[in-house]
Amino acid sequence: MIPGEFDYHSPQTLAEAISLLVEHGDEAKILAGGQSLIPAMRFRLALPGTLIDINRIDGLSYLREENGHLLIGAMTRESALEESDIVQSKYHLLADAAAVIADPLVRNLATVGGNIAHSDPANDHPAVMLAYGATVMAAGPNGTRRIAIDDFFTDLFENSLEENEILTEIRIPTPAAGTGGAYLKLERKVGDYAISAAAVQLTMSGGTCTAARIGLTNVSPVPMRAKNAEQALVGQTLTDDVIEAAGQAAAAECDPSQDLRGSVAYKRDLTRVMVKRTIRKAMERAN
Repeated sequence: MIPGEFDYHSPQTLAEAISLLVEHGDEAKILAGGQSLIPAMRFRLALPGTLIDINRIDGLSYLREENGHLLIGAMTRESALEESDIVQSKYHLLADAAAVIADPLVRNLATVGGNIAHSDPANDHPAVMLAYGATVMAAGPNGTRRIAIDDFFTDLFENSLEENEILTEIRIPTPAAGTGGAYLKLERKVGDYAISAAAVQLTMSGGTCTAARIGLTNVSPVPMRAKNAEQALVGQTLTDDVIEAAGQAAAAECDPSQDLRGSVAYKRDLTRVMVKRTIRKAMERAN
């Protein structure tokens, strides 16, 4: 199908892009990588009156460590994560996810910021950023503000960005000593959305888990943390029984829907298995 009619703008600066958002209000959509927006427009699921293309704005694509964080510019392409020595050597959870997002053609265009701002619970980055406890930076007419990732996702395809704000940066805390992370995803075929996936970030002291964050992909209407599963791990020696309890907690607290990928019961049990496997991999890396 062919998209509906729209006005197209290609601002050269962030300030210009924000001014266009203010001018056009809820009729405007930001175009970053376009890997979700353009297909939605072609099927008339999205009908923006104005498209604001931010690809020509300098300074929104970068990967660097600074002040105890990995800073990711919103326009950083997914493929850059795969090619980054910093990501591959220190941010294993992020590296795992980067390798299984869609396919190489999509990753060459899709952006990290766009993946998060789309707020699709089936996307991979929301669970990853929840597991990291990341921070999102947003720029608007009143300046820049920080949004904790736990406060970012508000509903299906909705987030806490204001109507005239643009996501500009993601900040991931640098993993401390004894910390390990992993992301495991089960999909029907390469490039598909996950049937279920788990993102786990653990901090270990000897055999005891001192901190844990777990994000789940595509098993709830909103990107979610498995907080009960986290609580089952913290302060515990990670024995088989403890890990099983965490998997069962995640299965109980997720909220999947039945579709062509499986029944609710199947997705819950698969989530139990994926969480257990991911905990073990994160634990190996932490040690």
